[in-house]
Amino acid sequence: MSQDKRKVLITCEHGGNDVPPEFNAAFDGAEEALASHRGYDIGALDLFKAFAQSSSADASFSSTTSRLLVELNRSRHHPKLFSEFTHPLPEEEKRKIVTHYYAPYREQVEEQINDWIQGGFHVLHLSVHSFTPVLDGDKRKADIGLLYNPSREREQLFASKWRQEISRLNSDYKVRYNYPYKGTSDGFVTLLRRKHAAEEYAGLELEVNQKFAMGNAEEWKNLQTVLVSSFEKSL
Repeated sequence: MSQDKRKVLITCEHGGNDVPPEFNAAFDGAEEALASHRGYDIGALDLFKAFAQSSSADASFSSTTSRLLVELNRSRHHPKLFSEFTHPLPEEEKRKIVTHYYAPYREQVEEQINDWIQGGFHVLHLSVHSFTPVLDGDKRKADIGLLYNPSREREQLFASKWRQEISRLNSDYKVRYNYPYKGTSDGFVTLLRRKHAAEEYAGLELEVNQKFAMGNAEEWKNLQTVLVSSFEKSL
């Protein structure tokens, strides 16, 4: 992929745990859930900003709406689009959530990608996420996850190169492919792959262990620096 014909897009779907005031009643007593990894991707917004402010980013979009209001990284008809707090709401209220908080975010990302592709550019899309260190009693065995579709060569090659660059800068980080989730699972990137040919669009999801964001500030900053620097060197 020639650099002069490539555009780099950075997104963050779970940057915060904001709930619009009009839906506060649905979250009465849900403060603990909202503050946890269930409410948002802890540390993801910090990491997103580091990528978005780097010289490699051509455009960036983020949302701080809680995933417990609506799951921006799920397809429109996914059974977990709404959480246990919003699923019981009347259909009219759920349509309002989709109209005002789900669709606008995804549409602006899709419009940017479409504009670039129509302009003759290739798009490299990085979706920034984080994962809880322990889920349902199981300790996650990775520091960094690079998610991609193995059947799309550009994604596979970029993930491989990025992993090498991360290890070159700091070999202590444990980097795994398609972990703790499969790169082909339902998500925004997966949808975009279906809409665009492999030569037009390559999408990767970055998953970072939340133990860094919740731990030592200097180690967290160092990890961000390594990830951004290694990403730039991989382009």
